[in-house]
Amino acid sequence: MGKLKDRYIRFDWAIKRLLRDKANFAVLEGLLTVLFEDKTQIVEILESEGNQLAETDKFNRVDIKAKNSKGEIILVEVQNTREVYYLERILYGVAKTITEHISLGESYGNIKKVYSISIVYFDLGKGNDYLYHGQNRFIGVHTSDELQISTKQENAILPKYPREIFPEYYIIRVNEFDKVAKTPLEEWVNYLKTGEIEPDTKVPGLSEAREKLKYHSMAPAERYAYDEHLNAIMIQNDVLSTAKLEGLTEGRSKGLAEGRAEGLAEGRAEGLAEGRAEGILSTARNLKAMGLSMEDISRATGLSKEDILKL
Repeated sequence: MGKLKDRYIRFDWAIKRLLRDKANFAVLEGLLTVLFEDKTQIVEILESEGNQLAETDKFNRVDIKAKNSKGEIILVEVQNTREVYYLERILYGVAKTITEHISLGESYGNIKKVYSISIVYFDLGKGNDYLYHGQNRFIGVHTSDELQISTKQENAILPKYPREIFPEYYIIRVNEFDKVAKTPLEEWVNYLKTGEIEPDTKVPGLSEAREKLKYHSMAPAERYAYDEHLNAIMIQNDVLSTAKLEGLTEGRSKGLAEGRAEGLAEGRAEGLAEGRAEGILSTARNLKAMGLSMEDISRATGLSKEDILKL
């Protein structure tokens, strides 16, 4: 029984449903504080298109867009399965965010820095670390010094490094973490990978997560929807693994096998998505028959009230 009490909600579900509530900001603030090695305060969650995409993408990817106390924008994204053009999409997401948050005719001085944090559960590529950080710096080709730009701030001309305004990127490769968690960052990545949180943790965000992200604190309808989410992820990963295995048994080259695996996975995933969409509608019908409110059904299934009314 004790083990059930210590079960915590996966982070991707938390940012999709729970961490958008101001009362729960401390959880995400803790991760950002540990990652940036600097106290981070979130003042608001901004509108994001991440959860308005097709049903095929909803369980693969979730994101949250926050503004910190400095007015900077932080994108946090969780990706569960492989995407071929992942880096290109990260770049597009950052560029879109920059343009969304400056109006036509505004001074370029109003552009705010964007931080992109990707939490990935798939094999992104080669590399020995579980955390990678990318930052723009302009270095002299012949002198190796870092360029400073003169900029106007409060009626004074001050130097500024490009890295102070250009986007920063963090990629957390969850599956590559295989250490005993000793540092605050390692404890956070261990939670992202296993869902486990030490009972006596003092790590920013994780102590709050112990209270706010308990599995058995969810309402029955929400818990059912969460379990369906986990099941969809497991099926999707199984599809990918099986497809790769089938591709390899053809005895072809590695490149061909991977290409065939991706093709099989895409076809099967499409069928899975269609089936899952019907499953969500069936779940909504059952919850409606149980007498749950429109708001609870919408929260549990992700369907709009208009869609629920049509059932």
